[in-house]
Amino acid sequence: MRIRRLFSSHSSRLLAFTAWAGVTMLAAPLSAESTPFSQDTFLRAKQATVGILEDNQDQRTPEKPGKIVVRGTGFHLRDGYVITARHAAEKLDLSTGTIIQKHVRILTSDLNELPADLVGDSAFMDVVIYRVAEQHRSKLQAGTSFASGDVASGMEVFTVGYPLGWGPTMAFGRLGNTNTFLQKVDTRLIQADLSACSGNSGGGLFNNAGEVVGVMHAIIQTEKEETQAHCSRMTFAIPGILAERIVNAALAGKPLTFSKLGIHMTSVKDGTKWRMAVKDVADPAKAAGIQKHDILLAIEDTEILDAAQLKNYLIERTTPGQEISVKVRRIDADLTFHVVLGGG
Repeated sequence: MRIRRLFSSHSSRLLAFTAWAGVTMLAAPLSAESTPFSQDTFLRAKQATVGILEDNQDQRTPEKPGKIVVRGTGFHLRDGYVITARHAAEKLDLSTGTIIQKHVRILTSDLNELPADLVGDSAFMDVVIYRVAEQHRSKLQAGTSFASGDVASGMEVFTVGYPLGWGPTMAFGRLGNTNTFLQKVDTRLIQADLSACSGNSGGGLFNNAGEVVGVMHAIIQTEKEETQAHCSRMTFAIPGILAERIVNAALAGKPLTFSKLGIHMTSVKDGTKWRMAVKDVADPAKAAGIQKHDILLAIEDTEILDAAQLKNYLIERTTPGQEISVKVRRIDADLTFHVVLGGG
């Protein structure tokens, strides 16, 4: 099994254009029943989708344009702001290593090549925001928005993008596990059953209203041959509600801070069930009375089963300064402590 992020490599083929016109829910569960997609929804999503171009300009001949090679996908939110996956905009610098590009070129579905400048990013969540220069924003045909609330397993979704540098194409499927994790990501991911390849990275995962419910991030490649194309139907996306927090913080010019509980966890067996116990404790948990070796049972009314779920709960459902109730088991007694979360 190989986990691959969805950006095209430097050997991406030249762009070929088409001419087609188990889950802890964070909000009330949404219906997963089928709702017809409209052609207007598809058109808006296509027009809002952009390609992230490879920087292949030969500096020795700056007067000659480089070849058109798409390495990733993005989408126009509004007012010239373009969202993509951070790893789709990274560049290898021989002196400093991998860096995020401060300037990129994007390609619209009607073949306008536009410059965009870095606004903000999050390596933690693999999201980056660029803004198209003001004099070119009128060439962006459409925008989109993040969906409100969370998603549900079974929901029908689609994505528009540039798999293997070719497109734009569309792929359709349904959501699987909306609360899953991969080894290379610290936040939860949405798993979707739809076709994606290298180059889809950073594209929008859309619902039937054309709203963004996720940002395409990675696939699990099941083929054994290294020479085979990096494609799969086991696809993963950064949840839209997380990406939106990154975007809103960047647009407000503020650093995005997350809640700090102050505990490090380790796995222990509680009867027949594996749970998380406190390995080390610091403030604010320590100040509230939580001790080393306490077994973590729940935060508020949500049962906590592993460290990833705990981290995800703090990221998505709390803010620094908020008071939360933490239920633990200490020897044979269940205790509840009230912790005022720190920030960091």
